[in-house]
Amino acid sequence: MKFMIIGGFLGSGKTTTIRRISRQLSSAGKKTAIIVNEIGEIGLDGDILTSPGIVTEELTSGCICCTLRISMQYTLQTLEEEYAPDIVIIEPTGIAFPGQIREEIETMGLTELSFAPVVTLVDPGRFGTEAKEIPKFIETQIREAEILCINKIDITPAETVLAAEKMLREMNPEARVLKFSAKYEDEQFEKLLLHLAVPGFKKPSEEKKNSIELSEVSTYSTLYTLRPQGLNPEESKHFIEKSLRTIQNKVREINPEFVGHVKLSMKLPEFTIKGSVTSSKEVPQIEFVPGRGSEKTELRLLSAVTKTPKNKLIEVIESTLVENLGKSGIAFEKEVDRHDTGNPGEYKNEQICRVNIYRKEK
Repeated sequence: MKFMIIGGFLGSGKTTTIRRISRQLSSAGKKTAIIVNEIGEIGLDGDILTSPGIVTEELTSGCICCTLRISMQYTLQTLEEEYAPDIVIIEPTGIAFPGQIREEIETMGLTELSFAPVVTLVDPGRFGTEAKEIPKFIETQIREAEILCINKIDITPAETVLAAEKMLREMNPEARVLKFSAKYEDEQFEKLLLHLAVPGFKKPSEEKKNSIELSEVSTYSTLYTLRPQGLNPEESKHFIEKSLRTIQNKVREINPEFVGHVKLSMKLPEFTIKGSVTSSKEVPQIEFVPGRGSEKTELRLLSAVTKTPKNKLIEVIESTLVENLGKSGIAFEKEVDRHDTGNPGEYKNEQICRVNIYRKEK
C-alpha cells in the first residue's frame, strides 16, 4: 500500500483537496481508501468523500498522530486484509503532525509499505494569524512537510500569497512549494498529483509531541435529530449561514483573532447543506450537495478553535443552535452531548475510537 498523508491546519482545504485527488486516482483504476480523522465525536466528511471505487473510514474522538494509534493500526490492517487498496489517503485532524503519523505507520507491520511525500496545506489568508496564535504548532506542521501547498489562491490577494510563500520558504527551505486552488482541476493542481507520484523520504525524527496540547485548540461536536416540516434547500441554507455567522460573532467576542474550523451540516432526505467558517474574519462558505441526503434528518456540528475556553465554546454553540431551531419552527432532539477533547490530560494514554465505514459500490 502506498500512503498519502495530506495535512494542514483546521480549515486549510484538506477535504476538498483529497476529494479531487481520490477521484482522479479512482478514475485511473487505483483502488483507493481514505481515512478521515475528526478530533470530535461527530464525523462530517466521510460520506461526502465516498464515491464508486473509494472506501472511506472515519476515526473520531482524538488525533491519530498521538492518541489513536491503536485505532489507526486496526483500521489499516483491516483495510489491507479486506479491501487491499493500492493507495491509502490519510486526512488527519487539522491539529495533527503529518510526519509523526508516518513514523507511527512504519511500525505497524503492514506489507509492501511505501509513502508519497508528506503534504501540508496552508490557507495564505490566515497563515500570518495562525503563526501568531499558535507559533510552535504551526512551525512543526510546516517543518515536517516535504510539499507545502498554498491553497485558495483564487480568493486570496496576490501579495498575501507571496508573503505566505516567503514565510514558508524561510521556515522549510527544503520543501517544494506549490500554489493552487483545490476547487479547480487545472494545471497548477496537476503539479501536486505529479509530485505525489514520486516516493517520499523520511525526515530525521523529532521528539514525539502531543498535538492536542500544543495546538491550544478547544473542540466541541454535537448532533441533533430534526423533524422539519417541508424545509427546502433555500431555508436550510439560510439556517446554516445564520447559525455560522452568529457562532462566529460570539466566538470573536472571546478571541478576536481566532482561527480554526466550525463545520455545520444539515442532512435531509434529498440533499445535504454544508457550511463552514475558519476564522474570525472569513465569510461562511456554504455548499449544497444534491443526492447526499439520509433517511434520518440530522444537524451535525464540529468545532475546533484557538484560545477559546471550552465551556464558553459549548455555551455559544448550544445557545445558537437551540435558539435558531426554535425560531425556524423545527422540532428537534439532541442526540450527542460529548464534551470531547477539552482536557489535554485525557489524552496521555492511547484510546480506542469509534470508526464509521462508508462504502459505495460501482
